[in-house]
Parts: sequence; C-alpha cells; structure tokens
Amino acid sequence: MEMYRSHVLVCAGAGCISSACKSVQSALQEHIEKTGLENEIKVVETGCMGPCDLGPVIMIFPDGVFYRKLKPEDAAEIVNEHLLKGKVVTRLLHRPVGSEERVADFGQLEFFKRQTRIALRNTGIINPESVEEYIARDGYRALGKALSQTTPQQVIDAVKESGLRGRGGAGFPTGLKWEFTARANGDAKYVVCNADEGDPGAFMDRSILEGDPHSVLEAMAICGYAIGASRGYIYVRAEYPLAVDRLETAINKAREYGLLGDNIFGTGFNFNIEIRVGAGAFVCGEETALLASIEGQRGEPRPKPPFPAQEGLWGKPTVINNVETWANIPPIILNGVAWFASIGTEKSKGTKVFALAGKVNNTGLVEVPMGTTLREIIFDIGGGIPDGKKFKAVQTGGPSGGCIPEEYLDTPVDYDSLNKLGTIMGSGGMIIVDEDTCMVDLAKFFLEFVQEESCGKCAPCRIGTKRMLEILQRITSGNGREGDIELLEELSQGIKSSALCGLGQTAPNPVLSTLRYFRHEYEAHINDKKCPAGACQALLTYYINPETCRGCGLCAKECPAGAITGEKKKPHVIDPAKCIKCGSCQQKCKFDSIITI
Repeated sequence: MEMYRSHVLVCAGAGCISSACKSVQSALQEHIEKTGLENEIKVVETGCMGPCDLGPVIMIFPDGVFYRKLKPEDAAEIVNEHLLKGKVVTRLLHRPVGSEERVADFGQLEFFKRQTRIALRNTGIINPESVEEYIARDGYRALGKALSQTTPQQVIDAVKESGLRGRGGAGFPTGLKWEFTARANGDAKYVVCNADEGDPGAFMDRSILEGDPHSVLEAMAICGYAIGASRGYIYVRAEYPLAVDRLETAINKAREYGLLGDNIFGTGFNFNIEIRVGAGAFVCGEETALLASIEGQRGEPRPKPPFPAQEGLWGKPTVINNVETWANIPPIILNGVAWFASIGTEKSKGTKVFALAGKVNNTGLVEVPMGTTLREIIFDIGGGIPDGKKFKAVQTGGPSGGCIPEEYLDTPVDYDSLNKLGTIMGSGGMIIVDEDTCMVDLAKFFLEFVQEESCGKCAPCRIGTKRMLEILQRITSGNGREGDIELLEELSQGIKSSALCGLGQTAPNPVLSTLRYFRHEYEAHINDKKCPAGACQALLTYYINPETCRGCGLCAKECPAGAITGEKKKPHVIDPAKCIKCGSCQQKCKFDSIITI
C-alpha cells in the first residue's frame, strides 16, 4: 500500500472544471514530479468542495490549507514553498468578505465551519472514481450491516424512525414510502433514483453524483433489500455528462468488488443498477413522468392514485427518491436512528443541502442542520450581498417555490416554516436577489421557465400559465392595466386547484409570493408606469444630467435611434419620443451623466 505524507485535493466538480481546474491539476503534478516529490505527495481529483465562486480550489492535507482562484502558474510556488519547504503561500489564501486577514485553515472559514455534512460527507474529500477510497470512509458498511444484522422490516423501521423526509420536493416521509412499497403486491419491485435536477440555480444532486456516486448505489441496494427489489434505475439528465461518467465507473467498480450483482456479501441478495439518461425535460422531475420516460414513453405525468408505491415502473411497486435523500441512507443505517434524529427540528430531521446562487458573495453548495435560519445561511455562510447592496429577497424551491422578503430572514429553514411563508423547500435551490432586482420581472422569469417546460398535457398548466405570462409581460412592458393583479390571483388559484401534477399545481407560487410581499411593485408598474428597482427597460426614462455632461458626443454616436442631440462641448439632450430605451448611451458615457428616472 502506497503511503504519502501529503495529499493535494483538487476540486474537480463541474463548476471548477469550467474554471480550468484540470490545467491547475496538471501543473501541480508536473512540478511535483520535477521536484522529485511524486512518492511523497499525491494529487487527488475530488468532487465539488462547495465554494464554487472561488474555483479552481485545492486543499492540502493533513495541513488543512485551502487555496483558491488558482492559475497553472501558481503551481510552482505551491510546490516549492508549501509542499517542499512547509511555508504557506499567503497570497493564495482566501480572505473572507469584510476581513483584512487571509485564513489558512479551511476549518476556520465561516463557509465550512458552520456546516454539518452528511449528504456531502465525502464530496471534495475522496476520489469519486475510487471505490477503495469510498470503502475507507466506511463505504458499504451500512449495506453489510443491513444484509447481515437486520431484517428488511428493521431497515424500514430505522428509516421511518429517523424522521428522514424526501429532499426533492414536498418532503414526504421516506420510510413510509418504503413501507408502502414493501407491503404492495407485485411479482417484481423497483428502486429508482430521481437525478433529473432541473430547477434553475440548483446543482446539489449533480454534485453528489459527481463527488460521491457510491453513496447513492449503496443506499439503493439497501432499499432493494428492504422492499424486496432486485433492480434499480438512476434517471439522470443528459446535461450532466460528468455525473453519468462517474456513475458508470462506480457501478462497474461495485460490480467488480461484488457490491452489486448476485449474492452480495454471500447473503443470497441480488441487486443490479442501470442508468437511464433523460433529455432534460423539467417535467420529468415529477415522479410519474420520470417513470414514463424510463419506460420509453413520452415524459408526461399521470393522475394519482395509484401512487408509484402501488403501481410504478411497468405497473410494479416502485420506490422513487432523489439523490440527496439516497445519500442520507447509509449514515442512518450505520450511525443509528437516534444520531440522525438528534439533528434538525422536531418535524424536519437531519440536514439540508442548498445551492446558494444569485446576489451573494459566497456562491456554492452548503449543508446545514434543518432549522438553521435564512440569515445564517445567506449572511454568515454566504457572506452577505456583494457591493454593499441591500438584501431584498430569497427565492427557495425553484419555479415551484416562492420569494421570502427581508422581514423573515430569521425564519428557521424547515418544511413547515417555509410552507407558512408561501414557499417550499424543494430540492434546495436558494437564489438571493438584491435591491436592483424587480420582483415582477423575477416572477416573469420563473413563469417563462414553467411555461416553456410544461408538458402540455393538462389545460390549466398549458393554457393558464400562458395567460399569466402574457399578463406579466404586459405589466413589465408598461402596458399593465387595472384588474391585472386580481386576474393573476384568480388564475393562480384555478391552476393550483386543477392542474394534473405537482409541477403545474405549484407553478403560480412565484407570482403569488411576490404579490403577497411585493404587491406595491406590481401597483407601481401598473398605476405609475414605473419600475421601483429600475430593472424593466420599457418603464425607464433616460435623462442626461446637464451639470455633468461634457458634450463629448459619444452617446449621440452610439444611439441607434438618433434620439440624442447637442453641440460639441455643451450638454446634450435625449428626445423621449425617439428613445428606444436600449441603454447603449448609458453604457458608453464616461462621466456617468446619463441616468434613468
């Protein structure tokens, strides 16, 4: 067995790969070999470490030093100074927002030290393509324990008593879903992993598959034993090629080691897993549409009941959980029910992974105990809002969720608390917006997404969301009229009560939540023909400040409509009748003389 004094962990999640982490990795390996340290230092390619905005990033163990925003040319200094001489390269350390000092120990960074990692326990730490490294982190011990020490019913009871709820949507109790399937009659049963993560700004499931695929395979095998299934399917969208590649490698390695296949651990239990790659339709995140797609049919939802636990894949009883839910199963079986149930709140046990995106300093993946407040997540872990801007709202739950304003920042994040505010946990997307964001425009953005992704099977979703979108487009273009708000509310309630599937029923949520908390912005758009955030181009009036205009003429040359006139070295003016509000003049002005009112 090879022994190394240090490991250089290179984040190779999809985000860091897009930031050219592979070039940094190659440069590190090259300089390690040049200095003759290849037998002492090992470079390990890991999954996502979390802080996506800082990539490419590396961690050096056992030192615990975290370097960020690296370039290939930094590799020589890291190798020569840190790995050879033991001197930390200070300039490459992270300096938290508002701090004058750079922090060497990753464990002292607020981003990391405030997290509790269960689902993400291995991402960013192990090589996801090495089954040996997963095993070294207690991998497959839970499966061995389940097969050798417990009955199927005891496994189900453990999942029930842990309080684990589905991490992909409404939060249905996971153990109950397993029990319903186990009790259902069927000559065959199936286990399905829903990895069709489609919410804008969400990438939790992708990162687990890229960084710790064996955790999902082990969990699905445990479920197969518990419900009496011998086959599982992972439905993953084609936009996740890295996740698909690492899953395929993991499945092959697990079969090679006898951890999947026939007679696992010599117990007589057989279980195999196959990958099904979806075309990326948002509606296939709905469980019945997903099952139809696996079967080779058009991905459309069907009425429920019967639920998949009774009639799922090919009409057989089926358990469907999303990636993050599966990742929690092995630790629960291994560490016990009491351990997991001690984390979180009374009705929302364990942790939740969130993808912080939008107007926040520290974007990326974070995992915190249920009950952590929005303020802690956004300001303590996320580092607050960039450029000194004011926090305005956070959108949770993606297109099916809603917006939460500043007054509720101290709300604990759990299923029930979010529901009371008119939003949902969803898969864990958390998009932060600042004072420059128009809430009407934001609602329009999510409705555009839902309308485009609607499967079209039922009229409330197909036609109703189209009508809502047309109203929002009219409002943001300056043509809103009296009664539009009431019409939006009426349409929303009708769609929620009559759409076929959960995606259609929750489609109006972004509109309803913004109406609930930011109704005044809708009223300003409709009544005053003004956008309070200054974001809706059609409602802006461009004006040249005569006190600061130098008369350089650059704005007039840039204007495609010929709306700007004036003599050289004298203040210019904009003709509102000709102005097409493209903003080109404002971008060109060197003196910040062009403002919007």
